Formats: sequence, C-alpha cells, structure tokens
Amino acid sequence: MPALRLGYKASAEQFPPQRLLDLAVAAEAAGFDSVWTSDHFQPWRHHDGHAPNALVWLGAATQATKRVVLGTSVLTPTLRYNPAVIAQAFGTLGCLAPGRVILGVGTGENLNETPVGVAWPEQSERFARLKESVGLIGQLWRGERLTIEGEYYRTANATIYDRPDQPVPVYIAASGPASARLAGRIADGLICTSGKGEELYTQALLPGLAEGAGKAGRDAAAMDKMIEMKVSFDTDRDQAFEDTKVWAALALPGEKKVGIHDALEMEEAAKEAEPYAHQRWLVSSDPDEHVEQIAPYLGYGFNHLVFHFPGEAQEAAIRRYGELILPRLRARFG
Repeated sequence: MPALRLGYKASAEQFPPQRLLDLAVAAEAAGFDSVWTSDHFQPWRHHDGHAPNALVWLGAATQATKRVVLGTSVLTPTLRYNPAVIAQAFGTLGCLAPGRVILGVGTGENLNETPVGVAWPEQSERFARLKESVGLIGQLWRGERLTIEGEYYRTANATIYDRPDQPVPVYIAASGPASARLAGRIADGLICTSGKGEELYTQALLPGLAEGAGKAGRDAAAMDKMIEMKVSFDTDRDQAFEDTKVWAALALPGEKKVGIHDALEMEEAAKEAEPYAHQRWLVSSDPDEHVEQIAPYLGYGFNHLVFHFPGEAQEAAIRRYGELILPRLRARFG
C-alpha cells in the first residue's frame, strides 16, 4: 500500500490565477503533500467564475513551490488538446519540477469542449480517445521519433526533446468500472471524487482498478489511489453549511449536467440544488467528528486524499486543516 498523502485542491473555477498560486504556496507551508488543479475552459458558474489555463498556471506553480507534488484533476488530452501537445507540455513541467508533477486525465466535460467548436462525441468515443491518447503520450515520452497512424491521432517523426529523467506519472479519473479497469491496465494511479456512496468505491472503482491491473500483470496494491474529498470544515457550523452552496452544481444529477455547455446555463441549473448542496460534502465544526467522516475513505483503500474546500476564506481553511486535521489523520493513519 502506498504511503498516506494529503493534498489540497486549488479550485481554479473559483479563484483567479495569482490568488490560486498564493493558495498553493500556503498549502505547502501548512503541510499538505500535493496540490491539484482542474483544467477547465469554462467554470460551472458564469458570475464570479474563473478558468485560468492549467498548463500556464502549473508552470508558475513549479517555481513558486518547492516540495509539493503538482497535478491536474483533471485534464482532457483528447479534444481541444492534441495529446502530443500535452506530452510536450508535461515533459517541460517534469523538467521544471523533477519528481513533482502528475498528469491526471479524464474523458472530459461538454462545458469545456463545445465552446471552442469541438463536437461532443458519445461516451464510447470519448473513452476510446482517452485510451489512445494515454498510449500516445507514453510512446512520445519513451521514443526518439514517433510516426503512428491511430484511430483518432497520428504523428509524423514526432519527438519530445525535453523530457525529465523520471517519467511523469499518469493518473486516470474514473466514475465507473470501465475507466477504473483502464487505469489499472495502463495508468500509474486512479482519481475519483467523494460523496457518491460506498458501493461505487468498494464494488466498482477499486475492484475495477484491481481487475484491470491483474489482467495487465500489474500490482494494484502498489498504485496510488487518489480521491478528491469535498469537505467543509469550519468552527462555525452554519458557515460550513453555507459555504457549500457556491458548488451546488455538484449536487445536480448527472443527466442534468451532461448536456450543458454554457456556464450561465449551468449556474442557473444549480440554483435548484442549493438547498441540498451540502449532501455532496463532509460538513463539520468538530475536528474529531471530521476525522471520523473522512476515515471510511481510507478504509475503502484510498491512500491519497485531496481536500477541496468550498468557501471564499481558503487561507483560513488551509490553516485550520494544517493545525487540526492533517496531524490527526497522520497520527491515526500515517
């Protein structure tokens, strides 16, 4: 089992790039092990939303931080990006911060692809594209000159000239067993999110990861199993509940979100979910209670917890976690 790692989600949909960079530095100082950011072209709300470019931001973060691992949770290397360009970008990032960069990938969201004129394909094609793109990125990182003719992507004597000595790990995001099996077969780690019910994790995602790894002759137990933890912890319990409303879209049923490609429309749709937005979050004002809320996820088998705080007062949330929660988790589970 890999070592316990506790990370911070730099919420790119909520804060502008410089503030986000300052928060990454604060998280490192508070004792977090990793910092992860999403790569969205558009946020889930139009008013007061943000969507800084993840590749540019990560370049700055490699220089602003010294110790934390930096990753994408997640980036889509299949539609508005060509996977060869992502291979080049993360090769550069790996050179700037050796051993501290992870490429987290997924099949994408309509909200981030359709606005730039990309046709939104069916899930089966998105999955096939992801599988092919991860394979292509790995080949580019391993090969000197690559010419391939794939189903969706092709290269002609392509070379990534700047690559780190230590390869950049690739993690695959999964919301179901098929993606989890793919992660087990071809990736270095798994990414998922909390608040979706024990059955998903214990009967679908983690078994899927193990099945995929087993078929590829790999050891799933040694793989990093990362989960974004939606947590709202504040000594003011009412404030902890209130903070979750800004992320009400997370509580919408999947079928309501999948067809939306406009931030304003997503913002409007999320209003109906505000009364029950807290249901996707672990909400508490008591440190010991909060650790008990988190503990089941470690029991399921996740070893890398990345904490996403919903409120505006991120500096205070980072400080509280650094003082009250991270030490408790490490003492009990580390």
